Amino acid sequence: MEETAGGAKTYPKANTLNRHLAKFIDVLIAVGLSKLLPPVGFFAGLLYIIIADGFFEGQSIGKKLIGLRAIVLAEGKKAGFREAIIRNIPFAIAYTLFCQIPYVGWLLAIIIIGLEGILVIGNELGLRIGDEIAKTQVIDYKE
Repeated sequence: MEETAGGAKTYPKANTLNRHLAKFIDVLIAVGLSKLLPPVGFFAGLLYIIIADGFFEGQSIGKKLIGLRAIVLAEGKKAGFREAIIRNIPFAIAYTLFCQIPYVGWLLAIIIIGLEGILVIGNELGLRIGDEIAKTQVIDYKE
């Protein structure tokens, strides 16, 4: 962890491949939940996508398995459910479009997810739109 001239904390960028693997695991869980009992399954999958990062002190199941954690930049604390909800709004929109609108929704969801993925790769700290809104960052974390 380093501090910038303004006193804001910065952390090293998490491994990009690990971030994508963790999100893939979380998407598999959400899709699995969505297939349980339509339409209840859809809402279970959506709820998981939205709050997943708040479960294990800033770790979704995917992040926990891969060794990542979402943190709040200003305080350096573990992200909670509030931050999880805010940072996962783009993925919740993509999930809803993908599950509810055939073809056009799938295309829009792919564009949203692709943009988020490109931002993780291209941003110096690995921040995506959700991270910028929630003021969070994903970091490598080993217990």
